Amino acid sequence: MPAPSEKRPRWGLRIATALSLLLLATGGAGYFLLSSIGSGIHRVDAFRGISDRPREGHGLNFLVAGVDRRDTVSEEERRKYRLGGEPCNCTDALMLVHLSRDRGRASVVSIPRDSYVELPPHTNRALGERRSAHPAKVNAAYTHGGPPLTVRAVEKLSGVHIDHYVEIDFAAFMKTVDVVGGVQVCTQRPLRDKYSGLDLPAGTSSLDGGEALAYVRARHLDGASDMGRMKRQQRFLAAVIDKLTGTSGLMNPLRFREVGSTLLGSVRTDASLDTGAVFALGKALHGFSPGSSEFATVPVADMGYEVQGLGTTVRWDEERARRLFDRLREDRPLKPRRGDSGDSGGRKGKGKGDGAGGKGKATPVEVPPERIRVQVANGTAENGLGGRVDRSLARTGFATTGAPTTAERTDRTVVTYDPEWDRSARSLAAALPHAKLAPAAGHGAVMTVTLGVDHEKVHRVRPADPILDGADVWSAVTGDEVLCT
Repeated sequence: MPAPSEKRPRWGLRIATALSLLLLATGGAGYFLLSSIGSGIHRVDAFRGISDRPREGHGLNFLVAGVDRRDTVSEEERRKYRLGGEPCNCTDALMLVHLSRDRGRASVVSIPRDSYVELPPHTNRALGERRSAHPAKVNAAYTHGGPPLTVRAVEKLSGVHIDHYVEIDFAAFMKTVDVVGGVQVCTQRPLRDKYSGLDLPAGTSSLDGGEALAYVRARHLDGASDMGRMKRQQRFLAAVIDKLTGTSGLMNPLRFREVGSTLLGSVRTDASLDTGAVFALGKALHGFSPGSSEFATVPVADMGYEVQGLGTTVRWDEERARRLFDRLREDRPLKPRRGDSGDSGGRKGKGKGDGAGGKGKATPVEVPPERIRVQVANGTAENGLGGRVDRSLARTGFATTGAPTTAERTDRTVVTYDPEWDRSARSLAAALPHAKLAPAAGHGAVMTVTLGVDHEKVHRVRPADPILDGADVWSAVTGDEVLCT
């Protein structure tokens, strides 16, 4: 049975990211056109009564909130796009979008909706009662106190001063993708998810609004669902930016007006983000391209942090999160460049797997080991080997069964896995670098490690770090790195 937070499709994360950059991109086609459509923007008092705020840094910081609000979606669209359920009146996604001081770079940091936070004292807007500080998931800040409490919660978590607030829904997402003529994405293998309705062949596909929504919200494609969504999100955003900044994009006045009317008429912003401010941003962002954007997620220490009365929450890795947000405050790229000394040092402290597999540096892996289920089978004559390997894999974080079995004798160690979990298999193989990978359709989510006489030891692994590691889905990447080629 999935946890409650997993039952709702996390559409807001992808929508919020895409529309935040769409919003920032709409400024280059002229003040007149913006003035003619700017009256459709809905305003919200996002900074009412906020004090004791973080110090302003360089550049501009936008808090983009994807709110589970469905009053703009028809019943037919709900059925067609499998949206289902009732709105939670909470933020289904939160992210910080940082525009550099020279307006040459946009850094997008996704904030897990279930992040643990202690909400500051506030008046509950639904009940009208005064509440003292209390633990909560960050997405509940909107339920308790609307945009102002959401801003306060994110500023408290991140230490980043928020300059503007943007709130969006997914109806605008679908409409905007349609008015730009669809967005092209590419995939190395077929993607099918019966829950979201996604059904794409391998290769390149052009998606309309409904198909794009399914693409970015699908979460039943791999055992590493969060990883897969992040990778698709990055590819989709890069494709959107490429489409909007190309010669057929927003430089066409008619297309600009159509896209701008659709987008700006479907968002809510703080009062200071008026037509003039958007136009000024547009002028500053002239020449913006996919390579000008970069994406990361908040480093997490515990995806299943239990809190009494709240259930499972997400606890940040405070030290690494601080380093990440220091980069935003200091207007530095999220992806360290050669010679950049801020975060290139060694990791301090111990991760979950630091006590396993002996001494030596842990190998960063794409899929966190605690999400990978493993059955160990001993295919050697060495008594007790299966139990020792099971315990070693568990110490480095893997979800082993704790009940190793006996297999036929073999010289070679083999990892048998379902191809649907190929990224998880590669992460497991990092702990067993001499093992042979053996895909087996229908094998299921539990991978089997059959130990052969060539087995030496289990190597320590850890989840890849979005700041310190320069590879794969968890590192900060620029938009041009994930475009279709």
